[in-house]
Amino acid sequence: MALFLFRYLALWFALAFAGLGPYFALQDDGAIFWWLVAVSAWGFCALGIHDLAQTHHAILRNYPIIGHLRYLFEDLRPAIRQYFFENDTEETPFSRASRSLVYQRAKQEIDKRPFGTQLDVYDQQYEWINHSLAPSKIADTDFRLSVGGPACTQPVSLSVLNISAMSFGALSANAVLALNEGAKLGHFAHDTGEGGISSYHRQPGGDLIWNIGSGYFGCRDEQGHFSETHFVANALLPQVKMIEIKLSQGAKPGHGGILPGSKVTPEIAAARGVNIGEDCNSPAAHSEFDSPVGLLHFVQRLRTLSGGKPVGFKLCIGHAWEWFAIAKAMVKTGITPDFIVVDGSEGGTGAAPIEFVDHVGTPLREAIRLVHNTLVGLDLRDRIKIGASGKIVSAFDMARTFALGADWCNSARAFMFAIGCIQAQQCHTGRCPTGVATQDPERQRALVPLDKAPRVAHFHQNTLHALAELLQASGLQHPKELTTTHIARRTADNHISLLSSLYPGITPGSLLAGDLQRPVFQIAWPMASADSFAPLTPLDAIIAH
Repeated sequence: MALFLFRYLALWFALAFAGLGPYFALQDDGAIFWWLVAVSAWGFCALGIHDLAQTHHAILRNYPIIGHLRYLFEDLRPAIRQYFFENDTEETPFSRASRSLVYQRAKQEIDKRPFGTQLDVYDQQYEWINHSLAPSKIADTDFRLSVGGPACTQPVSLSVLNISAMSFGALSANAVLALNEGAKLGHFAHDTGEGGISSYHRQPGGDLIWNIGSGYFGCRDEQGHFSETHFVANALLPQVKMIEIKLSQGAKPGHGGILPGSKVTPEIAAARGVNIGEDCNSPAAHSEFDSPVGLLHFVQRLRTLSGGKPVGFKLCIGHAWEWFAIAKAMVKTGITPDFIVVDGSEGGTGAAPIEFVDHVGTPLREAIRLVHNTLVGLDLRDRIKIGASGKIVSAFDMARTFALGADWCNSARAFMFAIGCIQAQQCHTGRCPTGVATQDPERQRALVPLDKAPRVAHFHQNTLHALAELLQASGLQHPKELTTTHIARRTADNHISLLSSLYPGITPGSLLAGDLQRPVFQIAWPMASADSFAPLTPLDAIIAH
């Protein structure tokens, strides 16, 4: 109630002075001062009522009148914005630039900029894509790919840009509705996150990638174990196009989590298959398998139960030998996932411990290249598609990720920006000022799905158009043609390297032949076993040898 009163404080004052102004004016024989106060208060009342009624600006619906200060101070110091907007923390240049770009594309505004680059082209990390004097012409910018390996009987046509995993419960009902309706309008996919398939995912009818984590939400029995009966009920839904087993995530790999019972509402309980008001535990590890071979048998089991839909897994790369163990299990069993989603450690929209956010997991560029090279070395790359997520916002972010080996990109923060997120970083408090990451019904009413869904579709469409422009400038026709030779990076004041030299590839089939061409394979490949995630040999012994 106190927060409600604070958010509407300016409107309460306006209403009070709108009534008191005429009263004091009449008591004072029509004093002009009080009439001016009354007229001003009536104007503010009208503004406040307009703010509550309009649907385009969530901030103004949640903060009538005072919300306008946000736009006044938007370009000033973050400390000023922090004072007015509930501990809005200082932003990085990346955050500001990314959000501005998404807003422009989501709102169909011109995203052109005069006077050249605003980046320091002599910075040691500056990157660019090399263009061609023989540019191409691309007629269709709806870039797609087919996902489904030899064992898949229902392959899916997937866009190269999709909504990354974010659960209902972390996001509000209105946010999920807006995202899924936007995905339907734009003909791309929406990852459910591990919180299960809610009614808000189903209502719009957009394509879903069902994310199944260690809590098996939506496919669990009363003890929290995997339930084939509940899995089949959801997996056979026509709206569910792909099934993704979440091994780990970039925000907090290896951590797990718990949703306190106080936050387990009837709607969240229904989506997750848990009891209302009870703690909802998501363990750090799965209970259905404990080895790489077990993981692949679980993949095969889900593919069969789903009627042959694409099944894969998502992970943030940690110990290299654990990933190599999974790869060796593919060779040993002959079972391959239809796709692998690689989550970079820099990604993640949910709240997590600072140490995990900053120092756990492999960054996306190194992780993508490692997974791609491993599959190439095992002659499996043509059977398995690779998705990527981790601070992917712009068309150049996508181009670089494709060049390193990804087939498609997932984005979370960009689509959150598209529906109004301002990165107030109040996601874990329930006090999101734009109604995106809260279960407070008063706050989330500020986000109007019918208004925000088209912005989701517009961002997707305009970003793919920008990607097409990059490809045309490089003389290419499709993102799959991008390689590490197309992207350059300044690595020193007088030194430029192509990504091909910074992230070298390996020879197809080389791992099968025992040719360990890179140090990471020379060190960690002998440590990996298809039957266990534990290393065969201590790392110190391998290095010493």
